[in-house]
Amino acid sequence: MAEQPMSRNLHESSSISPPLTRQTMRFLTAAMIGLSLLVLSGLTLTETMIGLIIATPLMVLFSPVLVPAVITIGVLTAGFLFSADKVDYAKMKISEKAKELGHYAQSQTHQTTSN
Repeated sequence: MAEQPMSRNLHESSSISPPLTRQTMRFLTAAMIGLSLLVLSGLTLTETMIGLIIATPLMVLFSPVLVPAVITIGVLTAGFLFSADKVDYAKMKISEKAKELGHYAQSQTHQTTSN
């Protein structure tokens, strides 16, 4: 008895169960992606909760230091932001005075050369 070709064995074994249709493959792919996203979101939620559980006692312990530090940083930031307006205003005033002085010097030079 001669050996049957390999392709015939594969064909016979696939004829036992019906082949998957394209629509079935799409559904299985979508289901696997959905399941993966569900597991990933569950892991993310779990990690967040564990992080909060660990961080809460640390925040309570260090709050006497952290609260004044945050207030100080906020006040310093606000001071820099408000002082920036004053610096811009001073720059504008200085540039205006410099232009006026330049025009004055130019007019004086023309008067001197005219005489």
